[in-house]
Amino acid sequence: MTPEQIRKAIHDIRKQTERPFAVNLFVSTELAEDVRHHIQHGLEVTRPFRDTLGINEPVIERIQESFDEQLHVIVEEQVPVFSFTFGIPTKAQMEKLKEQHIITSGTATTVQEAIQLEAAGVDTIVAQGSEAGGHRGTFETYPHLPMVGTMALVPQIVDHVNIPVIAAGGIMDGRGVAASLMLGASGVQLGTAFLTAEESGAHALHKQALLESDETSTVITKAFSGKEARGYLIRSLIIFVQAPPLPRTRYNMQ
Repeated sequence: MTPEQIRKAIHDIRKQTERPFAVNLFVSTELAEDVRHHIQHGLEVTRPFRDTLGINEPVIERIQESFDEQLHVIVEEQVPVFSFTFGIPTKAQMEKLKEQHIITSGTATTVQEAIQLEAAGVDTIVAQGSEAGGHRGTFETYPHLPMVGTMALVPQIVDHVNIPVIAAGGIMDGRGVAASLMLGASGVQLGTAFLTAEESGAHALHKQALLESDETSTVITKAFSGKEARGYLIRSLIIFVQAPPLPRTRYNMQ
């Protein structure tokens, strides 16, 4: 969301409740030149398709929103709780949040990440296990993607930090909540369990896929953004992949 969209969303929430709420952001940095190179290469590869179909080449003015500008809105609006993933705000940014008494919550997928978050001054840590839906919050560099399960990760992080830990990942009912609390978590975060609710903005087809899925239906993929994320492998996707190829001559696909 742009900073303006974030500000509007905050105002809309405050019109409906006086209770505390949180805003979540990705901690992003300027894209490296190799990423820009890949984007340019992608535009060149797809140019023949656009030429054949009469589609104008997209003008990409901004690849990502400025985290600093987004965070400025959070601070200015004095949002009660600010949670983040994919990294840690700078020391200066953390100081601005603390000046406004904004509670902070960072995402950790390993013990080492949790230790860094505590050292940076966050108030709570979300221990994101490998079962979690959506993007992996990993921000440290590892030889392979950390995939520690929630029930294994929570007690390890609890043993290494002195701030509250919130368990997240694959928790769908009271049994998971009770287990997390028994392992030392101070709170529990549920996400996917609420995606099929009436208030959810998820597409009807996504809700249907969730309700029809089982424990073998999820995969880790980079298809959404280039970063690892857990999603559902839905039936329509398999059908699409197995569909007959488009005529080569018509779409200049040599």
